[in-house]
Amino acid sequence: MTLTRRTALLGGLGLALAGCSTAGYSGPERTVTIAAGERGGFYLAFAELLAAELNRAEPKLHATALPTEASVANVDLVRRGQADLGLVLADVAQTALTGGSPFTGEVPLLALGRVYENYLQLVVRADGPVRGLADLAGRPVSLGAGGSGAAQLGERLFAKAGVAVDARHLLFDDAVRALAARRVDAMLWSGGVPTPKLADLTRTTPIALLPLDAVVPALRAAYGPVYDQVQVPDGAYRGVGALGTIGVANLLVCSPALPDDVAAAVVRLLVERATDLVPAEAVGTQFLDVRTLIGTQPVPLQPGAAAAYQALHG
Repeated sequence: MTLTRRTALLGGLGLALAGCSTAGYSGPERTVTIAAGERGGFYLAFAELLAAELNRAEPKLHATALPTEASVANVDLVRRGQADLGLVLADVAQTALTGGSPFTGEVPLLALGRVYENYLQLVVRADGPVRGLADLAGRPVSLGAGGSGAAQLGERLFAKAGVAVDARHLLFDDAVRALAARRVDAMLWSGGVPTPKLADLTRTTPIALLPLDAVVPALRAAYGPVYDQVQVPDGAYRGVGALGTIGVANLLVCSPALPDDVAAAVVRLLVERATDLVPAEAVGTQFLDVRTLIGTQPVPLQPGAAAAYQALHG
């Protein structure tokens, strides 16, 4: 991952936090709805932690996490004012900003922070016939829920790999069950490592992950640096060794209508409570890195968020 100039500005933020903070939220009482993801996934687990910490730190902000189909759905909820914040993959945010499909026009988004790296996980049965992407030609594959970032990236992935699959759009739980029952030969999931329900699946069904990093250069050539090569660590899932895959940044976004003081309150929490915002199942493999929070490209920082980062940096 390449650090940008904005990221470098916060290189010493962790050291500055020991004696530097800003005032709490002093505006009117209001709700803060965080559009998250499917139950059992990292998005919702993180959003629930964020909402709980925000309620604890800022009693006038009444935060809740909203289960959704994830990135694409979250952009629409934020655009329509039905959510104040949304967790969105950087590639989906880029598509929304430019008005590409499935969006029908440009969606103005601002960002509060780059919160985590998402890992694209193409899961197959270890006792099945699939050993590589080419083996999936013509086979049923769940690309994820229709409103998810995985579905968009899945279409791009198989197009660049030159593999035509029988694409299905199943919710996460349904996809897990379908893979276990051999109704699909693979399921695509974009989330943290390990994802608890995939770890649970390994107790009854041996799984393998297919390496996807070879497709990253083609994706970057077509869509820019929103895609990274990342490593799934050895042993993240029972029987699965280390392998390369596609990483996409998770961004916490809002519409331009979000008040600056609300954005600043959330940013203070992201920075000062970073260690409290890691779902228990991901401790050791995922963390919220305060040094890269402002690396939100291609989405510009929300002005109140930018001011809060500057104040916290001292």
